[in-house]
Amino acid sequence: MQRICVIGGSRYFGKLLVKRLQAAGHQVTVINRGSVPPPGVEHLVVDRDDEAALVGALGSRTFDVVVDQVCYTPVQAAIAARVFGGRTRRYVMTSTIEVYDPATADLPAVPHGTAVPEEVVDAASWPVRMDLPWHDAAYLEAHYAEGKRQAEAVFTRQHGFGFVAVRSAHVLGGGAEEFTGRLAHYVGHVTRGTEILVHAEALPTVFIHYEELADLLVWAAAGTDATGAVNACSDGPLDVYGLGAVIAAQSGREAVYRSVGAGEPASPFSFDRHYAMSNARAKALGFRFSHITDWLPGAVAEALDASAAHA
Repeated sequence: MQRICVIGGSRYFGKLLVKRLQAAGHQVTVINRGSVPPPGVEHLVVDRDDEAALVGALGSRTFDVVVDQVCYTPVQAAIAARVFGGRTRRYVMTSTIEVYDPATADLPAVPHGTAVPEEVVDAASWPVRMDLPWHDAAYLEAHYAEGKRQAEAVFTRQHGFGFVAVRSAHVLGGGAEEFTGRLAHYVGHVTRGTEILVHAEALPTVFIHYEELADLLVWAAAGTDATGAVNACSDGPLDVYGLGAVIAAQSGREAVYRSVGAGEPASPFSFDRHYAMSNARAKALGFRFSHITDWLPGAVAEALDASAAHA
């Protein structure tokens, strides 16, 4: 049994993570601003952005591992590094595939069709700008990928604990629980017969089922001693047309597409640039991934059922 603190953990795969940790016999503490955690979990209600309040709420508590589900900026990372330095031996942060998006930073070029490895974004050398308006919601939304890169950089440079950045692929599954609404977006367009806006040459990306991501986070917390960045994605890249085809096959409808013009926004998961991740490092460390074909039909069926229930 390990003492594990989860920051966030009240929604979607974070909620499932907490349940998985409990089932594995770990002692779990959840920190958030007031959402109700599962039974049997210690719950600390505090704003993680308020350093003094966070220190006060933690008291003398120490942990074997902290899993941070809701760190989006270097400012938040710096607070957490100060507060948890000396309180934990290991810190796991949920990061994102979007750190590799070449539209958001000047990154090393990766040939199309080559799965992007972790070293393309080196958090140890990534510049950190605490003076940017990270507390502005609109700025943060527009700079989500950069906020994650800089948060990783802050944690990587501290020396109080071992740090892991789990860079998650696009997460699907869970039906009505899928709070991004992206799969529902496609299900809605296909079932209504309305146009899905896509790039003329949409490139493939990678996905992960929300249950598999929860399992990988449990592994990153308590199943390996590895540190550094770890890409988290199921085997099998998929483009927007492939996703639409799975939905069309299950719904009995036809997916209708329209190519966007220059500067016109496309539907989520339609990309005109390449940054599909490699999961080779996690595999080499011992984690076994599913193939997207193992779970995508089931995730689509859940989304179709959720759509019908709300029709």
